[in-house]
Amino acid sequence: MLSIVLSGGVTGIEGYMVRVETDVTRGLPAFVTVGLGDSAVREGRDRVASAIRNAGFRFPMDRITVNLAPAGVRKEGARFDLPIALGLLAATGQIDPGPLERMVVVGELALDGSTRPVGGVLPVALTAEREGVSAIMVPTGNAGEASALGSLRVLPVAGLGSAARVLSGGEPDSCSSVPCAAVSDVARYDLSEVKGQRFAKRALEIAAAGNHNLLMIGPPGAGKTMLARRLPTILPPLTRGESVIATAIHSVSGLLSPGSGLLERRPFRAPHHAISGPGMIGGGRVPQPGEVSLAHAGVLFLDELPEFRRDVLEALRQPLEDGYVTIARSMMTVRIPASFALIASMNPCPCGHLGDPTRKCLCTPAAVRRYRLKLSGPLLDRIDIRVPVAAPGFKELRGGGDEPESEAVRRRVEAAREMQRDRYGDLGDVWWNAGVPVRILVERVRPAREATEIAGAAMDRLGLSVRAYHRLLRVARTIADLAGDETTLAPHVLEALQYRGCGQDGRS
Repeated sequence: MLSIVLSGGVTGIEGYMVRVETDVTRGLPAFVTVGLGDSAVREGRDRVASAIRNAGFRFPMDRITVNLAPAGVRKEGARFDLPIALGLLAATGQIDPGPLERMVVVGELALDGSTRPVGGVLPVALTAEREGVSAIMVPTGNAGEASALGSLRVLPVAGLGSAARVLSGGEPDSCSSVPCAAVSDVARYDLSEVKGQRFAKRALEIAAAGNHNLLMIGPPGAGKTMLARRLPTILPPLTRGESVIATAIHSVSGLLSPGSGLLERRPFRAPHHAISGPGMIGGGRVPQPGEVSLAHAGVLFLDELPEFRRDVLEALRQPLEDGYVTIARSMMTVRIPASFALIASMNPCPCGHLGDPTRKCLCTPAAVRRYRLKLSGPLLDRIDIRVPVAAPGFKELRGGGDEPESEAVRRRVEAAREMQRDRYGDLGDVWWNAGVPVRILVERVRPAREATEIAGAAMDRLGLSVRAYHRLLRVARTIADLAGDETTLAPHVLEALQYRGCGQDGRS
């Protein structure tokens, strides 16, 4: 007998439909899986056989052939265990195959017949929705993720026996779905905890309002990491579209905890400087998201920026410019979203004390130059805001009570972003000053004449590239949005010029 069960696979973060065709015929006992499956798929036959027996069903001692179509696309992981087991039970007449025609099934099986959650359920659910499928059967640990769309009937099952009961008209297993906020611990921090640093806080607010990239340069202990970790606290909440994409990326990477729904907080990723290129950008035989994609719709923090490998830093150019990563392999090319706000920090020199009035710098001029040349001009050109961060004095640490809280700053950021949404809302998902195409920026952001003259003079005198000139205008427009001004004025451009300081070549 032949049975067909719909399932789904994932390439990059995009789902695709898979037909699990199971044929059981008389002959010498054999269990063959075809359709370009990896080792985890091929090993699934042993899990399926044990799960069927331990769940109280009969495993046929016949020739079993399972085909995963389309055969030309490589299949990965244990997500096909449950559909293969149900297809086998349907082909041997132990369950009714009718209900399987109208649903997608994904899930891993344990040897005792229970289900285990798998990654990538949300992309599969999105594909099922586009294909007009009305229901999806998943392990209970994936139910919150699958039900986030709200348009599919989600059937959570705790095991193979539960799946058979549901197909016979029974009720699915109960489960709890909680919003996923585990990707960042933003709730622990508040901007009011940072004493002093008014110039750096202002730069942080501008970066949040326009989604600009930010580089902080200062000695050890000045508070650069404290500031960076508080950037997510002043960012507006995720939109639904951003949340769906960010959740899909984390789902494919296996970073969602069981029972999680859509992400509610913006991701904050802080990889170590020893990270490899594929770890940062993504890669693998079957491409997987890297840190830049895991930070999508959130913040990527690179502490001690010059300590990262040069090839890793140069690989950031495409995502910083385009908002996505393209990974090419011999059998496939995938494009993974990577639109994030980069915030980085570095010391002014290898020892960290250059310019410090209280501690002597021990670095030679040659060592300082080598240290700064670790960052290329094209990379620095893509960083909109560069600010010095000095160590606070004792009076600043003691004083206080008047430091702005994150909530108050976030309200100003949200108001500025609302102006940007009104200006660029018809462009789709990218509607902030730092990300809109240059053509749209030139058409819709028309600075006052005096502001244009100041920006042009700065371009000539400071040797700014065309990209740097446009980024100057983007920052000035964000400053105007924070002020509630419809026109970019001279004071806005002058303030924006302060954040392109640290030397004419972009270095401190």
